Amino acid sequence: MTRKLKVAVVGLGIGRNHILNGYRTNTERFEVAALCDLDTDLLHSCGKEFGVERLEKDYLEIVGMDDIDVIDVCTPPGTHRKMILAALHAGKYVICEKPLVGALAEIDELLDAESRSSGRVMPIMQYRYNDGAQKARHIINAGLAGKPLVATCEVHWLRDETYYEKDWRKSWSGALGGVLMNHAIHANDLMFYLLGPVRSLFARTATRVNKIEVEDCASISVELECGALATTSATLGSVEPLSRMRLCFENVTIETDSRPDFTAADAPWRFVAANDAIGRKIDAALADFTPPPSGFAGQMQDFHKAVCEKTPLPLTLGDARQSLDFATAAYWSAKTYSAVALPILPDHPFYNGWQNAF
Repeated sequence: MTRKLKVAVVGLGIGRNHILNGYRTNTERFEVAALCDLDTDLLHSCGKEFGVERLEKDYLEIVGMDDIDVIDVCTPPGTHRKMILAALHAGKYVICEKPLVGALAEIDELLDAESRSSGRVMPIMQYRYNDGAQKARHIINAGLAGKPLVATCEVHWLRDETYYEKDWRKSWSGALGGVLMNHAIHANDLMFYLLGPVRSLFARTATRVNKIEVEDCASISVELECGALATTSATLGSVEPLSRMRLCFENVTIETDSRPDFTAADAPWRFVAANDAIGRKIDAALADFTPPPSGFAGQMQDFHKAVCEKTPLPLTLGDARQSLDFATAAYWSAKTYSAVALPILPDHPFYNGWQNAF
């Protein structure tokens, strides 16, 4: 019999999507047992919608609930660190939305706390669970793609002043960053999930779309440890919003494009083989491959399995640290007009964060 994990969801903006697409699709694995939000009306409406009776505005009340196994943190980024530390101290498992924290020093603090806790932390990176992304990784891991050559990643979205009516979204203290930290983070993580770690980068950032503190445009040139070269660009001022990724290998080109009417999470993927023989091998490999459920459903399913079988989580603090390492290097490069090698070490000026540097 499958063990049900009891979950408390904290922050009912994106948290509501976690319930609908992550827990309601895994009802045999999870019970949403408590909800927490500072907005009383939202708290009660979600409680009624999902049939949850335990409703709290005080996060520490949630942490103190003995029967709760998992705390799902979906609050603004600037609140994450203290919430995760409190949950780990209480021995809870934690699921947390991106970005996890705003400094490598804080990730290392969480890693230390996790090492002393019976709980563990899983960052949300649901784009990895797109069917096409899983097929791409399967082809690459099978050795069919061959040598990686170049890649491009574009996150060209549209956010006007109404998006920033929530003040935390426009500030370094509340959002911890702009388009790099809160929008392009998923697509960049996905590119590095498929191609491997970053060796060095050169970045430019700017605020050109809205009157906000944080950046809303970015362009980054990347050298990967595998030898491939990549470019990633992001803006929140695209009249035609899209997410697009193109990976060129010696044997296949892999591409996804969210236009005309797909979201980034469910955009179709194309696999263009160099010749018929390679195409047949790719078709055969994919014929025997069943990807996990898409998006939150797949990530929560794998999380449940890892917790119950006491195996590594599908995404870890180590994965979150790689994303933060990339962002830290990008912000330093943009500030200093210099190329930056990764990883960022504890003696780096931005190891403790960059929020007061712009």
